Amino acid sequence: MNSFEDMIRRRRSCRSYTDKLVAEETIRGLINQAVWVPSGSNNQPWRFVVITDKFLMKRYSDAAKNNWLSKLDESPHMQQYEEFMKDPEYNIFYHAPVLIIIYGNTNSFWHVYDCSMVAYNLLLLAEQSGLGACWIGFAHNIFASEETKTEFGVPRDYELVAPVIIGQPAKSGLSLEVSRKPFVTNFFDREK
Repeated sequence: MNSFEDMIRRRRSCRSYTDKLVAEETIRGLINQAVWVPSGSNNQPWRFVVITDKFLMKRYSDAAKNNWLSKLDESPHMQQYEEFMKDPEYNIFYHAPVLIIIYGNTNSFWHVYDCSMVAYNLLLLAEQSGLGACWIGFAHNIFASEETKTEFGVPRDYELVAPVIIGQPAKSGLSLEVSRKPFVTNFFDREK
């Protein structure tokens, strides 16, 4: 039996996709379900851009890689990925058929948290639907730019929160469970 807990533990970031298209109805359904999260003051500050054009995704992938390479000295956390960024065949969207970009309205103080919960719901809903998904951190530089937001018709008072790719995984079956690093939990109970 697949419980919710099993699904959480089974979910993985998918970085290999088939060419199979995802129906617009499916994409809309995932988004419509993903927004059922709590939001600060019930502002529901999300806005979505959906790209299914592979040539456009390739253009943004190349732009993001070039941007990271030009700022490598300023971005020590990205230096470990320099080889990937220099590879002309490497696509930061892993040739996924769908890219959903989530922007948050900055007039809502909690927009980053609210939209991050929507992004995580997308990841879980994709898993539940038999699809793969991955939050693409490498795309943050390009989709956060005012120029790109203008291309998408996204107002200035929205900022990028999460680019998420979705598609049919190239590999099927359960992956091995990944362990969790040790962490600390502090409990405070006045009764003890």
